[in-house]
Amino acid sequence: MLVDAIRAEGFRLTRNRTLMFFSVLCTPLLFAIGGVFYHLMSKAKGDELAAKMGLSSATGAPVNLGDALTFAAQNGANGLVLIFMLIGAATLYAGDYRWETWRLISARNSRIQLILGKVGVFKLLALAAMLAFLVASFIYSLSQSIVFERPLTFSFSGEQLGQFALLWLLAWVRIIQFAMIALLTAVFTRSLLAALFVPWALGFAQSLFGQLAAPLLGWEPGDWASQLLLPGLAFDTLKAFVAPEPGAVVTAEVAWRALLGLSLWTLAPLAGALVWFKRQDLSKE
Repeated sequence: MLVDAIRAEGFRLTRNRTLMFFSVLCTPLLFAIGGVFYHLMSKAKGDELAAKMGLSSATGAPVNLGDALTFAAQNGANGLVLIFMLIGAATLYAGDYRWETWRLISARNSRIQLILGKVGVFKLLALAAMLAFLVASFIYSLSQSIVFERPLTFSFSGEQLGQFALLWLLAWVRIIQFAMIALLTAVFTRSLLAALFVPWALGFAQSLFGQLAAPLLGWEPGDWASQLLLPGLAFDTLKAFVAPEPGAVVTAEVAWRALLGLSLWTLAPLAGALVWFKRQDLSKE
């Protein structure tokens, strides 16, 4: 029955071409096109400066395509991706309230399976968006090589491959976690607009709280309160633990706190939505 729910939701979602474009393709296209223009402008300004100084524009270091994999994994759940993925999440989770179609489909499957089917389809949608961003990262590197006339190489160690897999998984979980707020909002409010706006507003408020209020309260980034109340911070903490940067060491204890915080912000909204939806009157929806 769950497979039937996923297939039905997937069929409906893929027929909405506007939603698929904005949720999956918009951010990668903006990044790829913006990257090409950035390289062209940088090349033009560099050549102009070199001509004024009487220098020759020599070929730079080779462009490593392996860096595109690392970049895509590090930034697969960036703010722009999260915002545009909300379009798909809000439509998927609140569309049946908006178009009053719940009463037509709720008789064909259990309520829990219907919700889980929507969640399953969104997971696939998030994966598609991340793959599109990965392609855009390769386009960025390829355009850099072409514009600056630099050779291409590919270097990617086994350690980098492990980091890529974990960072990719973390980014995927972060997108799903952010969308779980949209699911809970959609079930509680029955509003597509609220499902689109509330996760963004909550994420913005959490970001401000982490930057302004938390230091005033004496909270350190590694404290329990910070990691449990700020899923964005927990996500960044886990990224730093998987791929540590020089001078930034995340201990295993802090990483476990971050993992618990991110898990709670993923599973608690899902559980709340399932419980509330099971008790909901859908006779007029």
